[in-house]
Amino acid sequence: MSYTAMYRRFRPSRFEEVKGQDAIVTTLKNQIKADRIGHAYLFCGTRGTGKTTIAKLFAKSVNCEHPADGSPCGECASCRAIAEGRSMNVVEIDAASNNGVDNIREIIDEVSYSPTEGRYRVYIIDEVHMLSTGAFNALLKTLEEPPSYVIFILATTEANRIPVTILSRCQRYDFKRLSVEQIEERMREALSDAGESLPIEERALKYLAKAADGAMRDAWSLLDQCMAFHFDQELTYDKVLDVLGAVDTEVFSRLLRCVLAYDVAGCIRVLEEIVLQGRDLGQFVTDFIWYLRNLLLVKTSGDGAEEVIDISSENLARLKEEANLAEADAVMRYIRCFSELSGRIRFAGQKRVLIETALIRLCRPEMEAREDALLDRIRRLEQTLEKIESGAIAVTAGPAAQPGASAAQPAAARPELPRAVPEDVREIVGGWHNIIGNAAQPMKSYLKGARLSLGGDNRLLVVLEDGLASDYFTKEPANREALERLLADYAGKKVETEIRSVKNRQEMEGSYVDLSQIIHMDIEEE
Repeated sequence: MSYTAMYRRFRPSRFEEVKGQDAIVTTLKNQIKADRIGHAYLFCGTRGTGKTTIAKLFAKSVNCEHPADGSPCGECASCRAIAEGRSMNVVEIDAASNNGVDNIREIIDEVSYSPTEGRYRVYIIDEVHMLSTGAFNALLKTLEEPPSYVIFILATTEANRIPVTILSRCQRYDFKRLSVEQIEERMREALSDAGESLPIEERALKYLAKAADGAMRDAWSLLDQCMAFHFDQELTYDKVLDVLGAVDTEVFSRLLRCVLAYDVAGCIRVLEEIVLQGRDLGQFVTDFIWYLRNLLLVKTSGDGAEEVIDISSENLARLKEEANLAEADAVMRYIRCFSELSGRIRFAGQKRVLIETALIRLCRPEMEAREDALLDRIRRLEQTLEKIESGAIAVTAGPAAQPGASAAQPAAARPELPRAVPEDVREIVGGWHNIIGNAAQPMKSYLKGARLSLGGDNRLLVVLEDGLASDYFTKEPANREALERLLADYAGKKVETEIRSVKNRQEMEGSYVDLSQIIHMDIEEE
């Protein structure tokens, strides 16, 4: 005998086994018990939520010889025939492949004949929104006034594509997604009732229920896939992650901490690890959004977080620790960036590049001009100023360290920035943009990337990245003299200037105070 997929094997045979659609089940059972059965029903909802299952149960119940509390007995000849797919009273039609006018006319011709056995002839039309306009028009009259022994059940995932004339002739029932707990409960019950001795870890079952995204059929398909890969073995949480290409939450925690530390290199290393493990990058983006969602709920819910999210106590403790490190508006920005990414990554050719770009944007809020990114930029500036005030970042005022100096020796104490910035330096910093505008190329381009700080003896310190910019001024005295003349012309007097080079932008930002920000803050306070 051929193998039967789990979602077909464990399809509910009674209304009581259906999970997550209690209101719909109760209504249909009451109609059957009171013999108030309608002639046309419309089942709407996403995939795997039980539309076809309930349609078949309803067809069984209305034709059952011994119904029990509105549910089919499952033992009579009619129930067995419908379950085995050989009943002439239940006709299933796939509108995706039978969507023409001729197909609907065949149904219209058939309904004129009463059933040879049983009370009702039930037509289940799946994906009914795929019918053509002509087919819908051909169905209208029959759908409104069918023979007393005919029931139409239309199922669709896109109710918005169905004409209003069809909607008005049907009783509409909207199927909702199942919760993680409902899917997990149904899988555990079905496996137990069937006597299946499938060794599966509780944590693995919960993750499968979550990965199904509210669709019961998807949950069974995922379990089928995992059991086939690890045949005759205990199905653990790690094995499920391996089969589905998912990522453990511990990796998300490390990635988030790198983002909070503005550590681009750390983020790229974590992503590299995920790629080398062969994880699915689309699934990674979806799961990371879910992780950020849990973090935001922990941040905003306080002590009530345990009631809102369903995770282990170990993961909850880690989320609470990270919630103290992150601000709610920053987490919301992360969710926005990755939500935008999830919409583009599905059809992208270079998924990894898109994710790396998104991570860089998270770590470099100055690359975005949106309001939530501006809050992150202000927060980062405040953190830098706090480090300067506490001495965690020293202000360089003396000569640069010699290349041969030992790394083991403690760094020499650097003098702090004087409270008062000299007036001539303040004037130069305030008009720096105008000074650059009067400079000739290539000096103008090199000065745009410079940082103005304060050197020894209260001299103006111009910090440049090592390379063409620094060489332009240090190796060509004439260029430096041209810069000093430019500054003297603006200030009306000679300004003592020092040129210093650094290895990269990170060293520049971490070791040298930006005088333009300090002077701007002083102006605002005044």
